Amino acid sequence: MGARAQYVVVENGAWQRYYSHWAANRIVDDLLAGPAAATRCFRANREIDEWLDDVWCEGAALVDHDRRTLLWFASVDSWADHVAARAVLTRTWRGWDVRFAHDGMGDLTHHLALGRDLTRTPGWFETFEPSGFASSEYTEPCSVASVRLPDGGVRAWGSDWEPVDHLAAGPRQIDLIAASSASPPLTDMPEGGVHFDPQARTVSLWAVRTVAGIHNWPLPGWEDWVLDFRGEDHTRQAALLPADFPFPSPPLAAALRKLADGLTAPLPDMSGPLALAAGAPGPEGTTAVVNPAALVPHEPADPTPAELAALRGAIDALVTEAEAD
Repeated sequence: MGARAQYVVVENGAWQRYYSHWAANRIVDDLLAGPAAATRCFRANREIDEWLDDVWCEGAALVDHDRRTLLWFASVDSWADHVAARAVLTRTWRGWDVRFAHDGMGDLTHHLALGRDLTRTPGWFETFEPSGFASSEYTEPCSVASVRLPDGGVRAWGSDWEPVDHLAAGPRQIDLIAASSASPPLTDMPEGGVHFDPQARTVSLWAVRTVAGIHNWPLPGWEDWVLDFRGEDHTRQAALLPADFPFPSPPLAAALRKLADGLTAPLPDMSGPLALAAGAPGPEGTTAVVNPAALVPHEPADPTPAELAALRGAIDALVTEAEAD
């Protein structure tokens, strides 16, 4: 139980790690007000001397004051939520290199010159033999897979797989994708996409979620393929999609307003769920035990009046711009 988050603060050549059991879904909220507010927030939580791995860490941020670099990752509800958060961070962290950590914890440890595999066990990237393709029947799929066909044309499908799952299945699944029946046109932006060009032996990928292992290319099965990793940029795949399967252009104003509403939203009270968890019967002969870390509430960012005013001003300006588009 929990949504574990790890923070790293780098300052004056030294770095410290911090932990919150309930903050993975709040990473963006705690970053919005800028580097000073975020640093105070992280240091108000528990200092630890260990790293979480990609399984247990559901959100993280590294604030490097020496190099003015912010690395972060967290789950988002939609493409628009991610783009809105990036837009606000660009303004409230002005002068900083703000980057989404697509490689998860690997990006954070790499930034500290500790390598990308510090928190990963050998063979952690699991591959599988494809027996089919998870083509989506819904208009809001997780990702979009597109393939350049032998005649030079491109077809695209909505997919219930995350982008990295297409890589874990290896090149053999390209034929399964190409043989899939058509999926409905999109009504909302997916969270990522992957494009295969078998003739050029290239694969292009973008995502607004983590794609852990993406910098360990070639991944198993792709040894003679070239990777074109686009980060969060979907425009290359958008230019390749057929006319009857375009990416939508969802408005950002609603996502920006949601960020503004979250500034005053109280943290959830976890006492009730914890009491239920502690009282739940375990397997015969066992007793349920609550992780002590789960009893420690998250200490959220507490912006100063000036920081909060600047943040609200940034969001208001972005909403105005989004509505004008």
